[in-house]
Amino acid sequence: MGALEGKVAVVTGAGRGIGRGEALLLAAEGAAVVVNDLDSDPLEQVVKEIESRGGQAVAHSADVANWDEARALIARAVDTFGDLHVLVNNAGFLRDKMSFNMDEESFDAVIRVHLKGHFAPSRWAAAYWRDKAKEGGETAGRIINTSSEAGLWGNAGQANYGAAKGGIYSMTVVLARELRRYGVTANAIAPRARTRMTEPLGGQFDPGQRPTDAFDTLHPDNVAPVVGWLASDAAAGVSGQVFLVTGGRVHLISGFAEASVIRKDDRWTVDELIAAQAELFAGRPSKIPPFSVQA
Repeated sequence: MGALEGKVAVVTGAGRGIGRGEALLLAAEGAAVVVNDLDSDPLEQVVKEIESRGGQAVAHSADVANWDEARALIARAVDTFGDLHVLVNNAGFLRDKMSFNMDEESFDAVIRVHLKGHFAPSRWAAAYWRDKAKEGGETAGRIINTSSEAGLWGNAGQANYGAAKGGIYSMTVVLARELRRYGVTANAIAPRARTRMTEPLGGQFDPGQRPTDAFDTLHPDNVAPVVGWLASDAAAGVSGQVFLVTGGRVHLISGFAEASVIRKDDRWTVDELIAAQAELFAGRPSKIPPFSVQA
């Protein structure tokens, strides 16, 4: 029996890449899965693959950043399988440009699909779990969001994407605080993997760099087991956290935390702050730091 036997899950952006791997693994662990993507063709392939392995799944093509379509997605899970236990938000795309070259449409589109596309399904899932709890039913909901290293530490050329992914992390903490009284957890992952989104970056994400006879540390399916764990009953005490996942490594990331402090018993002056600057940054970088986790 799998760790998710009897659960019902929704996975957005599940037609390809990381989302596809997540949907397949959740089904393999016993969950009935609503597979979501805008493109219906890969959705049907994922559903067929799940069913060929003895699992349960239905395809649901919807724009998760559309309020009504997101509501219909959550309703589809309840109407088809009788309940909802897990929501995995994964849908997104890139439109990278330096800030001084970025157009309004590129900024708005990325914020919409990532940030609103995470919030809208979460809003309707949260409402379902809250109503169920008020009616005396048992709730053990799981929201698993997809952030990014670009959202945690920033990356040049990704002001839109980084802002959206940073917002997703902050939103995850808010959801964790709001929903804990209903037995619902909210966590985020920051996956480092080779997908259609990352392949244009080249380097280690270049398809030609895939190992032929060794463990592929950038394979998108490496991410799915962490999602399976966070979706399980065993992770009931884990909430408001973000995990960087790559290859066989799972990093628990500490979010915004105090690094140092300087104090006085009155209002600071500019000259005093200039004089105390070295003390504030003692032993710590005062310039833009590199990514905190190395490959």
